[in-house]
Amino acid sequence: MIRYAEHDGASIAWSAVGEGPPLVIGGWWSSHLDLDWRSPKFRRFAGALAEYRTVIRYDRPGAGVSDRGAMPARTLDEELATLEALIDEAAPAPGTISLFGASSGGGVASLYAARHPERVERLVLYGTYARGIDLAPPAARETMLSIVDQHWGLGSRVLADLFLPDATADERAEFAELQRRSASREVALASLRAVYDFDATGHLGDVLAPTLVLHRRDDRAIPFALGKELAGRIRNARFVALEGDDHFPWRGDSDAVVLETLAFLGAPVERAPASAASGAAGAVGFSGSAGVTARLTEREREVLRLVAHGETDAEIAAHLVLSTHTVHRHIANIRTKLGVPSRTAAAAWALRNELI
Repeated sequence: MIRYAEHDGASIAWSAVGEGPPLVIGGWWSSHLDLDWRSPKFRRFAGALAEYRTVIRYDRPGAGVSDRGAMPARTLDEELATLEALIDEAAPAPGTISLFGASSGGGVASLYAARHPERVERLVLYGTYARGIDLAPPAARETMLSIVDQHWGLGSRVLADLFLPDATADERAEFAELQRRSASREVALASLRAVYDFDATGHLGDVLAPTLVLHRRDDRAIPFALGKELAGRIRNARFVALEGDDHFPWRGDSDAVVLETLAFLGAPVERAPASAASGAAGAVGFSGSAGVTARLTEREREVLRLVAHGETDAEIAAHLVLSTHTVHRHIANIRTKLGVPSRTAAAAWALRNELI
């Protein structure tokens, strides 16, 4: 379900899934609530977080399903105003929230934490940086801006190659199309220019919330050294190096990102000894397991899929030609077998375990 907040005459599209304390993610330069959710990898990533948190996503003005007549923020202060309006609508005070700032969304997430310490319980920064000018030499930045300006179709393909270095040709083509459907040439150009212009160095020292900084060692879009440098500017930040070269957190070993995040947020996840073959220091596991699926009957799996698609008991009953009482009993049995407190948590479990 997509909802809207209003700010400065423009609408901000947002969506929430899961239960528990709010976790706000987003702010990256290109997003589309609807198209992102259609991606199985993204849906599994968000669904895993939603097992323990209410995951709130949003599209910036001018992009995705937000107000397409608006232009994106040009400064971090303008970007902050958008995030403030979104949080006021989706997670109003006095409760606290956590923030997951990824890629170019790290700057605004950390700025919100610095300006609103009373509201931010924890801050997670993934694959991000302190200064946009450090992302590439001046000539490379101007070349990229020029390509996007002169031919957005070509620019979207060049960016897809940068963000998805090991993806298949079809995956890169799909992401290039997503970028073009997410933003017009003018919005894409303004957004990319802002990514290069954003500078968080002035406020990172003011962040008081406990902070976790995650960065993949071989990230080709945002160099690993920039993540380490960012962590060094935040007092008491914890830096965790992850393996892999995928920039997006829902690609590659997404479980490592999810589990480090949930453990830091205090969710009941378990660390298990790593296998000798993996050579890893340790792995973290969810309290729920995909193996539970085997204990669900075929009818229960059908019901769970429909629950995850947002259907009511009455709609499920009509779909499967059952009574609402029988559907209610199936859902109760599903919750018992999964060990989850609500149908929303069951839906999140289904998303993470790719049951839909």
